[in-house]
Amino acid sequence: MHVRRGLKEGPTVFVTGALHGDEINGTGAIQQLLIDPTFEIDRGTLVLVPVLNMLGFERHERYLPDRRDLNRSFPGTPTGSLASRMAYRVFDELVSRCDFGIDLHTASVRRTNYPNVRGDLTNPGVKRLAMAFGCEVIMDGIGPAGALRSEATASGCPTVVMEGGEVSKVEPGIVESAVRGIYNVLRELDMLPGEIERPRYQVIVEQSKWLRANKGGFMQFHILPGELVEREQPVATIYDLFGHVQTTIASPFDAVVIGMNTLPAVSPGEPICHLGQLPDDTSASKLRKSRLQEDGLEEKLVDQLSSNIAVVAPEDNDS
Repeated sequence: MHVRRGLKEGPTVFVTGALHGDEINGTGAIQQLLIDPTFEIDRGTLVLVPVLNMLGFERHERYLPDRRDLNRSFPGTPTGSLASRMAYRVFDELVSRCDFGIDLHTASVRRTNYPNVRGDLTNPGVKRLAMAFGCEVIMDGIGPAGALRSEATASGCPTVVMEGGEVSKVEPGIVESAVRGIYNVLRELDMLPGEIERPRYQVIVEQSKWLRANKGGFMQFHILPGELVEREQPVATIYDLFGHVQTTIASPFDAVVIGMNTLPAVSPGEPICHLGQLPDDTSASKLRKSRLQEDGLEEKLVDQLSSNIAVVAPEDNDS
C-alpha cells in the first residue's frame, strides 16, 4: 500500500489492482503512477494498492488457495474463512477510511474485455466517477453481492470498476487507458489540475448479453473488441475441423462489443462474445460517426486487443 497526500484537504480515494490475482493490468497501471517522479496530487489523499490479493498474485491465480473468490467475500468477518478475514481487513483498513474507490480488473481466462467502467449509476458519486473516468462504454448495475465495488458503495464509499484486457498480461493500451482514467477521476475531484480527457462519445449500457455457441467447432470472428455492431450483423462463424460451416451467429440488437472469447476452439453452450445493448435513442451507425480519430487511444486498443483473435470478413466464410 502506498499513500500520496496533497498539501490541501480533500477527499481520500483508493485505487486497487489484482483483487483477482491473475488480473495484473491494474497492477501495471498503478506501478506507472508509482514510478512517475512527477506524479503528485494537490489535494486530498490517494491510496494505491498494486496487488490486493497477494496470495493469488504469487500463484498466478484468480482465487485464493482455498479456491474462494475474494471479490465475492466483502465486507467479510474477522472470524470467518481466509477470504472473509482478508476482505474484512480490506474493508476495515482501507475502504472505511476512503470517500471514493477505483478497482481495476480484466476479463477472466481465455477472454478479453474492451475497456469499460462499471458501477451503480443510481448512486450520484458512482455516476460522477464513471462519467469522468473517460471510457466509451459505461455499464450500469449494482454488481454481484460480495463484490468490492458493490459493498464499498453500499457502505458509503462510491466505487467503480474498470474492466480491460486479459489475465496474466500487462497490455500497454489497457495500462494507458487505466492511467488516463485515474487522472480523470482525480481531476474531477479537484485533486489534480487540468482538463478531463473524454472520448468523442460515451454510451451507458443497461442491458448486456453473452452470445453462446450453439454448436461446437472452430470459430472465426467477424467483429473486433469495442466495435459497434448492428442488429443481425454476423458476429462469428463456427466451422467443423474440415472447414465446413456449422453455424453463423448474429447480433440480436445494435450493440457495442464488450468482451470476446480468445480461444477459437469452442463447445456447445460456450460463451463467445459479450454485447452491450445500445440505448433505444441511439444506434451503431450513429455512434460510428463519433468515433475517435484513427491515431487515438481507442483505435490503439482495438489493434492490441484483437492481435490474438481470428477475425475475417463474413463474405470470406466460403472461400
